[in-house]
Amino acid sequence: MDWSDSPEQKAFREDVSSFIQQRLPERYRDPDRGTGLFEGGWQSDRKSPDPDVQSAAQMWAAALAERGWIAPHWPKQFGGAGLTVVEQFIFNHEMAKAGAPSVGGMGVSMLGPTLIVHGSPEQKAEHLPKILSGEVAWAEGYSEPGAGSDLASLQTRAVREGDEYVINGQKIWTSGAQYADWLFALVRTDPDAPKHRGISFLVIDRNTPGISIRPLTDMGWNQPFNETFFEDVRVPAKNRVGDENRGWYVGMTLLDFERSGIGTSVMARRQLQSLIDYARTAEGRSKSQFVNNPALRLEAADRHIEIEIEEAMSLRIVSIQAAGQIPNYESSMVKMFGSESLQRLQRLGTRAFGLYSNIWDEDDQHAPLRATFTHGYIWSIPMTIAGGTSEIQRNIIATRGLGLPRG
Repeated sequence: MDWSDSPEQKAFREDVSSFIQQRLPERYRDPDRGTGLFEGGWQSDRKSPDPDVQSAAQMWAAALAERGWIAPHWPKQFGGAGLTVVEQFIFNHEMAKAGAPSVGGMGVSMLGPTLIVHGSPEQKAEHLPKILSGEVAWAEGYSEPGAGSDLASLQTRAVREGDEYVINGQKIWTSGAQYADWLFALVRTDPDAPKHRGISFLVIDRNTPGISIRPLTDMGWNQPFNETFFEDVRVPAKNRVGDENRGWYVGMTLLDFERSGIGTSVMARRQLQSLIDYARTAEGRSKSQFVNNPALRLEAADRHIEIEIEEAMSLRIVSIQAAGQIPNYESSMVKMFGSESLQRLQRLGTRAFGLYSNIWDEDDQHAPLRATFTHGYIWSIPMTIAGGTSEIQRNIIATRGLGLPRG
């Protein structure tokens, strides 16, 4: 199949590329500007105590908003750019190539599309414009200490009292909650119903009394996620999205958006190329084992092939969406393959540099490529867990894709 751009698509790609070159703030142009899952991205920058960092986040949000590109995939009637599926792919591809941060976070990628499908007119009017302006950022309250892969086992309880729900319980792995203004969460509203049918979907102001958020430090000494505690938190019943006890189906719509990502291969390609380019320099030859280890060079070729495969799989998702269909197990294939191949790429980088990979400080003069692969090795580990574990993805592929019986 010919995946090359049509003349119209080529013109759009050039428009996006030119826009990024002209409007991207200097802070986001440094290719060595390392970021964790949230640290150093737009969602944390907008709350930074450094006025220059805050200004960069605001400038970039304003620039994207001028073109409707904060939410390029949303319909125009809801404030998005209404781009076609292929145009969205091109836009995301060019953003990833430039290392330009997206704006709006989970509000744009997850909650907004879900409100468009399931939200009331009042909910759309209240929340969508604030997501589009960058005024409000969102975090997801799904997983709990006893409900991760088996999410439907969640126990955070919401009891209806008049026009309010009273929430008690705990969430964990609430990514970016310390930088968010609102949360969207799944809560149990009927403990006697089958576990998938007693859940409701609520949107919650983070500053509501009774909510406490405690950042968790990961292996890389970053704090991308949190524990979130609810103690007699009162939320208006109007904040429920969809019908009571039908929140599981609302939530699964949201996860469909999360699992349809198509930008990972671009980042992997950029990383692999930087490793190869560095290995060709005098410094790289002295610090890497590529020259004397043919097996590493063959492994680099394998990683390159995987990136090509991943991009083809992503384009398959685009073609499905362009045909007016909704990807299902195909998205699980891309998610699982992408996160696992990314781990293999990071391991290649650490093996290539041998003992130099033990240097954690990116500013250390002996750290190759500013310790990019050392840090990458650490943050790639949870990638096969976040957004649905590889085990869950394999189950989806087996049952929905191959038609195998459930265990």
